Amino acid sequence: MSNTESKPNGVRDSRRSLLKMAASLGADTALRGLGTLGMALSASGTANAQAGKVVNIGYQKYGNFIVLKARGTLEKRLAPLGFSVRWLEFPAGPQLLEGVNANAVDIGVVGETPPVFAQAGGVDFVYIAAEPDAPRGEALIVPKDSPIRSLSELRGKKIAVTKGSNANYLLVKALEHGKVGYNEIQTAYLVPADARAAFANGSVDAWSIWDPYLAAAERQLGARVLTNGEGLVRNVEYYVARRSFATAHADAVHAVLAELQQLDSWAEHNVAAVATQLAPLTGLDTGTLELALGRTGYGVLPVDAGTFAYQQQIADTLYDIKLIPKKLVVTDARWQNA
Repeated sequence: MSNTESKPNGVRDSRRSLLKMAASLGADTALRGLGTLGMALSASGTANAQAGKVVNIGYQKYGNFIVLKARGTLEKRLAPLGFSVRWLEFPAGPQLLEGVNANAVDIGVVGETPPVFAQAGGVDFVYIAAEPDAPRGEALIVPKDSPIRSLSELRGKKIAVTKGSNANYLLVKALEHGKVGYNEIQTAYLVPADARAAFANGSVDAWSIWDPYLAAAERQLGARVLTNGEGLVRNVEYYVARRSFATAHADAVHAVLAELQQLDSWAEHNVAAVATQLAPLTGLDTGTLELALGRTGYGVLPVDAGTFAYQQQIADTLYDIKLIPKKLVVTDARWQNA
């Protein structure tokens, strides 16, 4: 993906969003399994009617859903309800929520900031669950030989970040802590793969990123952590659903959450085994994955009042610095069947 800023309102245009995904993600990610782009734009409605009930799961390169996909247990849990599963891979939360907007994704997992950008762009989704805080699972990093030693030294520097991601909010709060205005840096809005390349070749001075990309940069590139999320952000991971799907199929949503909880209960005490399962799926070594897994949160929690208040804080902050175009009431995205 080129270094261009995506506009928040762009998520309203399903066709344009998926065209962007097709161009930037390649056949092995978001549109894999949907065939041609034309099929992707219409399949979520017509194909489901033709093939029976389908839960379209949006997942990323790392996390619970990719493990469930490999294990096949979600298909078994949903089968008695008459559902099959279609898996769609995305490089980050903002693109996954574009899939929700295009009716191509029914349930997915994202960081804490993508839902705010999505709600500002008119995506009709609901929060269905959360995972515990994981502030050490994202960080603002610099190359190992960088002269930058403090957040205040980021003024005027070029920083890579995926726009609308959890790491975008970390960058906002880190700069605030260092008394640097967001408008006082040069932002390079890049998806993780492109951001890593820019970081490795010295095209950017710093990178705000989450695990496992963070762990990989630390172990493979010798990246130095300027700050992680501790004391700055909670770094909550959310399970979200297309509102119309969650309303019509609450039984399927609850079944998905139950399977995720069962997996988390096992994974928390079997980190080495999870890393072994993830290694061939992610292309990362087990040491890198164990580092990332050691600082994640385990468990599937309801999105309570305190968590919604935190999301409101994110929304208000992003509006104040003009990263989103309007004020939000984040509880408008509360799932009534939670």
